[in-house]
Amino acid sequence: MSSISDRKIAGEGPKAVDPVWQAVRHEAQVAIDNDPVMATFIYSTILSQDSLEDAVIHRMSARLCGNDVSADTIRQSYENMLEDWPEWSNTLRIDIAAVYDRDPACDRFITPILYFKGFHAIQCHRLAHWNYKQGKNDFALYLQSRSSQIFQVDIMPPAQLGKGIFMDHATGVVIGSTAVVGDDCSIMHGVTLGGTGKEGGDRHPKIGNCVLIGAGASVLGNITVGDCSRVAAGSLVLKNIPKNVTVAGIPGKVVGIAGCAEPSRTMNQIITEDF
Repeated sequence: MSSISDRKIAGEGPKAVDPVWQAVRHEAQVAIDNDPVMATFIYSTILSQDSLEDAVIHRMSARLCGNDVSADTIRQSYENMLEDWPEWSNTLRIDIAAVYDRDPACDRFITPILYFKGFHAIQCHRLAHWNYKQGKNDFALYLQSRSSQIFQVDIMPPAQLGKGIFMDHATGVVIGSTAVVGDDCSIMHGVTLGGTGKEGGDRHPKIGNCVLIGAGASVLGNITVGDCSRVAAGSLVLKNIPKNVTVAGIPGKVVGIAGCAEPSRTMNQIITEDF
């Protein structure tokens, strides 16, 4: 089976023939048949929507709205983002596929859309980052604050996240404003991509593609973690890390090779004694 994350949607525009959306709608109907008490929620979120984008926007608007900002305001901002940045359609599908491919607890495409706060936090940040680039700093900060409040994930609006990011469990993830995370990375709960506290300017980590960062790890300062490397759970990384290695410990040191071509996809966090 080819990876959905590697496919382009056939046709033109987000409402063209869309295998991901077709799968989500089928899963929604099966869920309603199996658990009728969830019918109203699933129907309004999925089956009453015209596209995958509409469904995600509906869900995110419901989660992010509050006394200060209405769901309609959130929805309109997502629609404005999609019009200005149509590539979000493909990025969204890659993000969904990342969860489906890497999380053994996820056996449906619909699950992250409805329930997984790591996926929700990433889609919230994509909107916050777009608003930040549009000069709408206060709305971007509102979205960051709501994400921190609701999802316990604090990503500064200027931070740059690539496609196919997977945040497993997600609680306690902190990503600073000048951090960059490459494509297809996997980030476990309790991860900090932060500054050292001693400097301003460009002060946060630059994470390469296909990097796996284990639970509770901290990467601090304007340093680089190379493509396809692993940061072991609980590690404190303070220096540049090359490509294709495993780093572990406090302070973090290279203890061996990464063990596979793409650690973020295999999700193997075990460090063997061979290292």
